[in-house]
Amino acid sequence: MTDIMQVPLLDLKRIHDPLLPELTAAFQRTVATNSYIMGAAVTEFEQACAELLQVKHAIGVSSGSDALILALMVLGIGPGDEVICPSYTFFATAGAVSRLGATPIFVDCLPGSYNLDVQAAIAAITPHTKAMIPVHLFGQSADLAALLAIGEEKGIAIIEDAAQAIGTQYQGQPVGSLGTFGTFSFFPSKNLGGFGDGGLLTTQDDALAEKARILRTHGSKPKYYHHYVGGNFRLDALQAALLTVKLPHHASYAHQRQQLAATYTTLIEDAGLTHSNHQQGLSHTLQLPIVDQPGHVWNQFIIRLPNKIQRNGLQQHLKTHGVDSAIYYPIPLHLQPCFAELGYQPGSLPICEHAAETTLALPIFPGLTWAEQNYVVNQIKVYLQP
Repeated sequence: MTDIMQVPLLDLKRIHDPLLPELTAAFQRTVATNSYIMGAAVTEFEQACAELLQVKHAIGVSSGSDALILALMVLGIGPGDEVICPSYTFFATAGAVSRLGATPIFVDCLPGSYNLDVQAAIAAITPHTKAMIPVHLFGQSADLAALLAIGEEKGIAIIEDAAQAIGTQYQGQPVGSLGTFGTFSFFPSKNLGGFGDGGLLTTQDDALAEKARILRTHGSKPKYYHHYVGGNFRLDALQAALLTVKLPHHASYAHQRQQLAATYTTLIEDAGLTHSNHQQGLSHTLQLPIVDQPGHVWNQFIIRLPNKIQRNGLQQHLKTHGVDSAIYYPIPLHLQPCFAELGYQPGSLPICEHAAETTLALPIFPGLTWAEQNYVVNQIKVYLQP
């Protein structure tokens, strides 16, 4: 019997341990300033992000979810407005829309990349449509060209949800730099993960950036004078200081993830586990991730099984044999109970519903070893044998 190897879905210790001296020094410097809300540490981080993402304005905020809310608030989106967004994504994308009283209009995803179906999004436009939120899912850019063109033509804001995709490119430009706004998350599991919640809002527009900065701090400018009702969306100085230490390594993290994705692909294909390379004697096969756009940074590595029973069975088998995995996402947003009043039914968006039932995320993070990946693939092969 093969010894069980423990393979975590994510191991932050492997990422952070090499940076501990720098992280400790940054923490101590920040504590010594006794300035913990906004200040120089946040400004330094914002400037570094603006340079990396090739934007005029990078605005540190309290989370990726709050970045979405702030973008919508700046645009004045609220009751009576519609915002088109994918159903197969994290809840925050649509939750931000609903929190402001606007209506999320859900559209299906593509069968390969699981990103927003651009043609479906364009078809969903009505006179009430004020924005569209394409998500760069799992680290791969959505196909933005047609959305940006229709947005400009019809005056519809394009808010890029790049929570999982810092460093991803679309046609040679960083995602988050092309739409009306870009939003990023520094949740610890992201490619540039913080030490708690944190996020970023990006834009090329001076006026939108100015309003966003005002709304970020309760809508006040100067202090205690309020022309708007804003929120408390500020990024903590400690988070900014620690993220500034990690930021120069983001390209290395992305490169390692790309190498890991290539290794998984080779191992899985060599094992004969894919639809295109089906070995006789296997009871069923899996589908590898499909890369529609270059520049994928692989926040997740998503495989697909033929049906829910086999997907759930594989996840349980991996767990039994020490391998962590995750389901992103088990219930599409249009079928969530909180959106029941919108009238979507099972079968409304069949591609994302099938993806929710059949996809599984395998471990992928900087520091994952070839031996661990080989073990994961071997366990998948064991499960797929009759």
